[in-house]
Amino acid sequence: MSQDLAKRKAAEAALRYVVQGEMLGVGTGSTVNHFIDLLAERHFDIAAAVSSSEASTERLRAHGFKVIDLNAAGPLSVYVDGADESNHQLQLIKGGGAALTREKIIAGASAVFVCIADESKLVDTLGAFPLPVEVLPMARSFVARELVKLGGEPVLRANVITDNGNPIIDVRGLRITDPRALETAINTIPGVVTVGLFAHRPADRLILGSPSGVREVVAR
Repeated sequence: MSQDLAKRKAAEAALRYVVQGEMLGVGTGSTVNHFIDLLAERHFDIAAAVSSSEASTERLRAHGFKVIDLNAAGPLSVYVDGADESNHQLQLIKGGGAALTREKIIAGASAVFVCIADESKLVDTLGAFPLPVEVLPMARSFVARELVKLGGEPVLRANVITDNGNPIIDVRGLRITDPRALETAINTIPGVVTVGLFAHRPADRLILGSPSGVREVVAR
């Protein structure tokens, strides 16, 4: 319950970045679910939302928000999403909710990326959380072998298919000291759709919640 409260506090603090009357990028996950619910509770008037997953789209529409495709929205001023891990440079591991590809696209299309999480997600070095990699089905075994060469222990995520129709490989055993280099290396493997490292496009703001309150972190 305390972790759930921490997530809600972080989501609540992110509301100040929402611009009334504009379109808003919305991510995926348990902390983002709090954010969506709070948007509705506080009666925020947004023009429309661009969502990173079918699950978030359903939740937004259930609250009466209009959801549109990114192609129809154009550039976004703000994107709010969670993370599985963040370092002090606000480089992230994302994809625990299997929405990493759409999340990365929307983050890239947004002027400001606000990341919301509970305080346990801030770490000195990324990699304790298994790194998700979305792959084309025919390339699954080949990509796994290439990931072993990079020092990882790839494990196919059981019974999970992304909204794009692809499987996810979770890479364990990594200590990621150069996130940008590893993101580039994995993304160049043929058959990789994208990797859940957000290092080339990190968060701009990290809002960390705890049962006692929130704090905001900017990159060192």
